[in-house]
Amino acid sequence: MIHRIVFLALLVLPFASQAHDPAQHAKTNVPAIAAEAKPAVVAVDAFSSALQAGDLKRAGTWLADDVLILESGGAEHSKAEYMGGHATHDAEFLKGAHVQLKQRTAKVAGELAWIGTESELHTSKDGKPVTTLSTETMVLKRGKDGWRIVHIHWSSRAKR
Repeated sequence: MIHRIVFLALLVLPFASQAHDPAQHAKTNVPAIAAEAKPAVVAVDAFSSALQAGDLKRAGTWLADDVLILESGGAEHSKAEYMGGHATHDAEFLKGAHVQLKQRTAKVAGELAWIGTESELHTSKDGKPVTTLSTETMVLKRGKDGWRIVHIHWSSRAKR
């Protein structure tokens, strides 16, 4: 129960503090990366790069065994479940994509970090260009092996 409360506070408090700061809303594409969060961002980027390269073994090293991945109303409840199925589809989709980072925010609270990323993914389908707007939240936990991803939430939609 305590972990759930800490997790929710970690996700909600940074957004709540930004809601009352009009200057924060005026900024666009400005990285809001705290220095202590940079190693967690490196872990997220390493996972994403490995997935895009189709190196599922390397991508899996960045996931906690009990990672929870939520996407499009579905869920994978472990690294083994994700790596044994959906990861292959994600890697295949990302292989031909150009990923353009639009905005990223990262915060650390104790042994937990969260990273929110907004991107555009440029791909093609049936020979026609497709642009997808993507949002991603990753929660990481720092352990003896460094930062590992314990939760991912992906959401996307076609750009109009």
